[in-house]
Amino acid sequence: MKSLISRFRWPMRGLVAVTLALVFALSSTISAFAFTLLQISSDPFTNSTSQHATEVEPDTFASGSTFVSTFQVGRFFNGGASDIGFATSSNGGKSFTNGFLPGTTPFSTPAGIYQRVSDASVAFDAKHRVWLISFLGLFPSGNTKEVDVLVSRSTDGGLTWSTPVVVNNDGHFNDKNWTACDNTASSPFFGNCYTEFDDASKSDTIQMSTSTDGGQTWGATLPTASHDHGIGGQPLVQPNGKVIVPIQGFAGPGGTILSFVSTDGGASWSKAVIVAKVAFHTPAGGIRSGFLPSAEIDASGKVYVVWADCHFEAGCPANDLVFSTSTDGLNWSAVTRIPLDPIGSGVDHFFPGVAVDNSTSGSSARLAVTFYFYPNANCTASTCQLDVGFSTSTDGGASWTSNSQLAGPMTLSWLPNTNQGRMVADYISTSFVGGPAFPAFAVASAPSSGGSDCFTATPNCNQPMFTVKGGLSVGGSTHAASDTFPTGSNDTLTGSSLTAQ
Repeated sequence: MKSLISRFRWPMRGLVAVTLALVFALSSTISAFAFTLLQISSDPFTNSTSQHATEVEPDTFASGSTFVSTFQVGRFFNGGASDIGFATSSNGGKSFTNGFLPGTTPFSTPAGIYQRVSDASVAFDAKHRVWLISFLGLFPSGNTKEVDVLVSRSTDGGLTWSTPVVVNNDGHFNDKNWTACDNTASSPFFGNCYTEFDDASKSDTIQMSTSTDGGQTWGATLPTASHDHGIGGQPLVQPNGKVIVPIQGFAGPGGTILSFVSTDGGASWSKAVIVAKVAFHTPAGGIRSGFLPSAEIDASGKVYVVWADCHFEAGCPANDLVFSTSTDGLNWSAVTRIPLDPIGSGVDHFFPGVAVDNSTSGSSARLAVTFYFYPNANCTASTCQLDVGFSTSTDGGASWTSNSQLAGPMTLSWLPNTNQGRMVADYISTSFVGGPAFPAFAVASAPSSGGSDCFTATPNCNQPMFTVKGGLSVGGSTHAASDTFPTGSNDTLTGSSLTAQ
């Protein structure tokens, strides 16, 4: 069994919730350049075992005018958080209701059996009209060898949430879950929801579980056909019911992006194919980082997967964001660089959260990506300046707007500390709500106590969760995405070279 320190190497994830109806006034906004940031949550907890006030690692999902974000709240140094938070808008992002899941940890109301929670993702089941927040429950009743996969359900549009429902509690150390549902009424599997996670007790073996009743019960976990290993998979469902799961693999010197599929409603899963072999530049300053993929799907079923990669930068001094697309999950387009900044600019980009307007498709598909970046990759823990940026495309990724700064600069010492470095996220997220795209991301400020390091100051930190007031418009001047290299779709995985990092 891997220790807590080695396992949570990635910034992880009462039938009435303790809910704060929180409609933010102008005093809750921060002006950032041409944009106004809207704070959607903050950490209210006071337990001395984790860092406050900290919120990290958001996911988002939108259906109609409802937008839900979920994230970790009160981050522990060596893994997990005090609770999972949510922020829900029922009016297209104009105002938000904010709260925290019930029945999870000793710090939730009511209290739960788990010492910590992590790795939140959110999904919507259109057939059963249920929202799901998927997350990890660490150490039930003090068993430090066990991490369970859980969901919390909402039947009132994401305003209140149930106590945890078990997806998997087999006693193993499970990790990095993600949930998505089949929302196409004509699909033969309409209403199926799929949760991916990896079993760290079995060298990160990929596992899938399916629910057919709105997340109330979950089927037995199934591996891929070739028992592949990976982390951070994001299931996506095509209109015909086919499920495509891009995921990070571990083969090769720099790792891989993999993909596998199901064509029978989750009864079985294919072997994984290689989307691409990755070259990743570890960002400077000791920030916790990685290249977990971010993936979304358009109206036709075309999948876009985005990750951080340094293939196009001679000597790998910084990361670009790159993407590949597929219509079947098994054959992938050439890897294409998103031209946020010129090659050789020295700007380091990471933690992408891509959104695809699922009312558009093909050459008219509207995309948006938010991310963190260093304007100067060649920096140190004391000199790195962390910013939030975004870019959009109106032509299916053929061209993109230049990097536009949303927030920052942040000093790394303002971020909560972990055993894998200073943390804002392992992943972030963006979703279209009608015309605009709404991201969710953490923004750190100097500790309110006046200290320079939030890990040692009291109160510790000042890192709440934000979106952009009114969302992000898609359009403007664009730059062609013309830099490509071949994918690894024809490569095969051999032996047992996929191992946990």
